Amino acid sequence: MGHATTLSHFLILSSSRLSRLGSRTRFLTKPTPLSGSFSPFPVTGQGFRCCCSAATEDPSPSVKKRVVSGVQPTGSIHLGNYLGAIKNWVALQDTYETLFIIVDCHAITLRYDTHKLGKATTDTAALYLACGIDVSKASVFVQSHVPAHTQLMWLLSASTPIGWLQKMTQFKEKSRKEGAEDASVALFTYPDLMTADILLYQSDFVPVGEDQKQHIELAREIAQRVNHLYGGRKWKKLGGRGGSLFKIPEPLIPQAGARVMSLTDGLSKMSKSAPSDQSRINLLDSKDLIVDKIKRCKTDSFAGLEFDNAERPECKNLLSVYQIVSGKTKEEVTEECKDMSWGTFKPLLADALIEHLSPIQARYQEIIAEPAYLDKVLSEGADRAAELGDVTMRNMHQAMGFYQRR
Repeated sequence: MGHATTLSHFLILSSSRLSRLGSRTRFLTKPTPLSGSFSPFPVTGQGFRCCCSAATEDPSPSVKKRVVSGVQPTGSIHLGNYLGAIKNWVALQDTYETLFIIVDCHAITLRYDTHKLGKATTDTAALYLACGIDVSKASVFVQSHVPAHTQLMWLLSASTPIGWLQKMTQFKEKSRKEGAEDASVALFTYPDLMTADILLYQSDFVPVGEDQKQHIELAREIAQRVNHLYGGRKWKKLGGRGGSLFKIPEPLIPQAGARVMSLTDGLSKMSKSAPSDQSRINLLDSKDLIVDKIKRCKTDSFAGLEFDNAERPECKNLLSVYQIVSGKTKEEVTEECKDMSWGTFKPLLADALIEHLSPIQARYQEIIAEPAYLDKVLSEGADRAAELGDVTMRNMHQAMGFYQRR
């Protein structure tokens, strides 16, 4: 459901849709099957086209575009979650209307510990805030506190071809690990829930990592399909306003840090589900543990350090992490580290990580010590989300022909 700095995103559009992107695009034509292909365009935060009818019909230039994203409360939030998503959210909240979700319904698609889910949910919320999410600018809430997420998911599933879900790479990978016969139905249909998370709030953009592009493409396909099946004149004949039921969301992918890799395998994404804790830096790891993990992380035997050698994935990953946490440019890091040995670079990286994470850890301890404050934040966030979601649900029920409660 996975998600960049305000002025350095790439706007990723489905290349199969480019011919249909106009300033008044309705997306009521019949959609083509999932393509999974994307073409990059720079986003500056100003002057870009929002390819959704609802946005183009709004004459007010002061209305902010809306961004929605979330992280599962399973395992510990790690450096990949932070650098690939949460850190970028902090920049987004100043430019966009933002909603950040703790997606606990997604957390039950695989086997989980029921005794830990609640604590993991509040820990995740506290880390959102500790990382810099400002509740005066953004709404933070728990997915299960807004029932419209699962209600919309059910409506969307009625219009989602099974073949589309069968193509989803993450389902194939996770079901293989679970065992095909033991994989849950929820694991198969969770892309519909992720789509509901996005479409419920008429999202303009969704910050995601590279590995989540396929899910955003699916959300776009489903939105177009529902607009075609139920929107336009069909909806108007049922008493609605007509036009599109959903905006067509766009993914935002940061130039750096979009996909932080494992410390034990530079070709695998840093993951909560990896069996070895050595593979990741958790945001709440102690200083000594961070030093130890960096000291033991996988490297190579090449001389010097470089970003762009395909034979050195671990080198690229560690330099990218250092670039982000140090606040330096790629060029600055390249010049600084090109002649370094791993023995010199690893302590430098560990120190930079500790310096960057220490304020987050201190703020987290303050927030988690005030449960009443956290409860209030999540309650107010859910109220705001429910208010927005109710509009979408009323329109969907009307357009799909449901008898309305009097």
